[in-house]
Amino acid sequence: MDLGKLFLKVVDVAKDLFDGAQKDAQPTQHTQTRQQPQPAPSNVSPAVEIERTAAEWEAYFKEILLNEFPEYTIRENVPVSDLAGFASDEFQLYKTRPYQVYKAEWGQPYTFVLEKDSRAMAVVMLGNGHSHDSNVKYLIARMYAKKLGLPYINFYTQMANERGYVIERIRKFMNLSGLEST
Repeated sequence: MDLGKLFLKVVDVAKDLFDGAQKDAQPTQHTQTRQQPQPAPSNVSPAVEIERTAAEWEAYFKEILLNEFPEYTIRENVPVSDLAGFASDEFQLYKTRPYQVYKAEWGQPYTFVLEKDSRAMAVVMLGNGHSHDSNVKYLIARMYAKKLGLPYINFYTQMANERGYVIERIRKFMNLSGLEST
């Protein structure tokens, strides 16, 4: 087995053990977290895990995008092929595999696409760390965004993703691409 893969498995197992121990020690922690008022925004997202459903995360990010980036139209759950067409392109998504052809329609739909004047300007993807780092659907989506010259802004939904952090990160990615932001 590749040492990198072995290391990632060890980290995943350690994380699962730590998470299980935390839940056993504080069984009502997540319920209390949801009822507490939001802390002041910060530019750094602490390594605190938050439990939300996929729908809750999407609603949270949609609200931020609509209110903080009003100059953009927001599209949700956009198939990769809507932006790239029904393309088949060759990428090396995994270090251990040679270049392979991947079809755009195999990619994970973009959670959100920010558009201006009917032109895609950036994509925002929600997922957990494992999906962003190794799931072929997410990797295909990322490569097609890169090919199209679009910032691919991913957020790990097991993290806190405080409002200030989300806004600042989106602005940073869009500025690095030479695009205007609020």
